[in-house]
Amino acid sequence: MLRWASAWRLPRGALGARSPILSRLPVAPCSSSSSGGGAEPRPLPLSYKLLDGEAALPAIVILHGLLGSKTNFNSIAKALAQQTGRRVLTVDARNHGASPHSPDMSYEAMSQDLQSLLPELGLAPCALIGHSMGGKTAMLLALQRPELVDRLVAVDISPVETTSVSDFKAYLAAMQAVHIPGEVPRSQARKLADQQLSPVVQDTAVRQFLLTNLVEVDGRFVWRVNLDALARHLDNIMAFPPRQDAYPGPTLFLRGGNSQFVHPSHHAEIRRLFPRAVLQTVPDAGHWVHADRPQDFTAAIRGFLA
Repeated sequence: MLRWASAWRLPRGALGARSPILSRLPVAPCSSSSSGGGAEPRPLPLSYKLLDGEAALPAIVILHGLLGSKTNFNSIAKALAQQTGRRVLTVDARNHGASPHSPDMSYEAMSQDLQSLLPELGLAPCALIGHSMGGKTAMLLALQRPELVDRLVAVDISPVETTSVSDFKAYLAAMQAVHIPGEVPRSQARKLADQQLSPVVQDTAVRQFLLTNLVEVDGRFVWRVNLDALARHLDNIMAFPPRQDAYPGPTLFLRGGNSQFVHPSHHAEIRRLFPRAVLQTVPDAGHWVHADRPQDFTAAIRGFLA
């Protein structure tokens, strides 16, 4: 049976149609060979940040979710590096953060990116942590290449289709509709974008999260995420590739107590693919568990790694 770990509580920590004016960053030359013929996707050179630690211990690798970036986990990564003594790697997924853009946004492509990066950095096998989209990438990587993953943490996500509990389609449409005139200061640009997002994205914390993607390039404000590719592949991002082989390693499914992304109806598929899975709930946390309850999040990771 799927085991539920007891929930715990620690003191609350700190949080941490496209407009012609506001557009996406330029797309890098196509680096995917996924157009047909069954060829594996070509990996992209992902942007990452590596914190030093004890080389004898498996490194911790953290993958962000849809519309996020490695900077979302800066404070978490520092805390885990200090508290565990391990190396900690945070990575920007393709089409996110400072990583290249590509028309291919499949989980197979994102897994290939990591299959290239982790051995290159000497970080395999690692303790792999993924939130939301990053959690699905982490799960697929563990299922495809279990020798690269010492243990796995999926944060508030299941290996199933999750469209019904997601607002990301509305988020993407709202971001694509934002219009910012040229030659406005940064503070005013963020205010204008926030005002235009607010009718659709009513949660202030979620708007601030989305606005981390607003950057200035050559005097103009653009979204650094590849909105075109994300919107085009959103159905695939909300799904999960069908798999038959299970991952044999220790696995933690860490869910937010106020979130619906990990539902009891998902447990059978979790058990099938991850037979050593343990589920743990963080009280008073939504989908962004690490932002809502950072101390509880790091405590859960430390306990699982111990």
